[in-house]
Amino acid sequence: MFRFPNWEIYALPLLAVAISGASGCASSSTSNTARTSVEQLLLANAIDQSLDKCNFSSFHDQDVFLQDKYVDCVDKNYVVASTRHRLFRAGARLVDSADKADVVVELRAGAVGTTSANSFIGTPQLTLPGMVSIPEVKFAERRRQQAVAKLGLVAYDPRTNEVLGMGGTSLANADDNNWFMLGLGPYQNGAVRSEVRRSTTGAAARSQGAVPVTVAFAAPRHEPLDGTQLAAEPKPETGVSPVSHAELPSAQPAVPAQPEWAR
Repeated sequence: MFRFPNWEIYALPLLAVAISGASGCASSSTSNTARTSVEQLLLANAIDQSLDKCNFSSFHDQDVFLQDKYVDCVDKNYVVASTRHRLFRAGARLVDSADKADVVVELRAGAVGTTSANSFIGTPQLTLPGMVSIPEVKFAERRRQQAVAKLGLVAYDPRTNEVLGMGGTSLANADDNNWFMLGLGPYQNGAVRSEVRRSTTGAAARSQGAVPVTVAFAAPRHEPLDGTQLAAEPKPETGVSPVSHAELPSAQPAVPAQPEWAR
């Protein structure tokens, strides 16, 4: 008697074919800013290091005007704001014009920018006679990006134009290194890696006050000033004379006269 083959033998191959036929794919689109976060962190780190070398303690309890017209570089706002921050920390009072100042501090930027360099250990791509080419082989590779910030400062008395001290320049650099070994990586080190680790671990990672995730407001409370009176809202005009709304005396019901015999 003929018997059909056991269906369990073919179950697994048929299931694999069915899954492969029913499989799909998905993709998502992403976008990046014009400047990468690493580049911005490199520049900010170099600027901070450069300003950290400046001593503003001589301006304690002085009215200081920061002249920034000689700053023409990328991230100018960060350079100026960071300098103002350090003047505040030194105890200076910042004013908005040189006429009100005891000290004028001129800030200038010599160099604020980035550069990059790549190097590897291996063999470059070679093309031999006869249209035979040997592909590039990299055993180890380093991709390095570096930022440099050179800032200069000078201070003088706006009343006498006397220079206060020698001033000077401050130079600092920050780097970010990415290492690849036999195609594996990146293994990172450098100033950016150290700053991110220092700012996201330990006490620096603690939240000091989270912003609410819902939006709500409160109405302002204002007390009326003495001797003032809030104006009453005008009543809407209806076109009906107020006399028509006056209450008229109610009419007394008529009492019928009694007959003479009932008196």
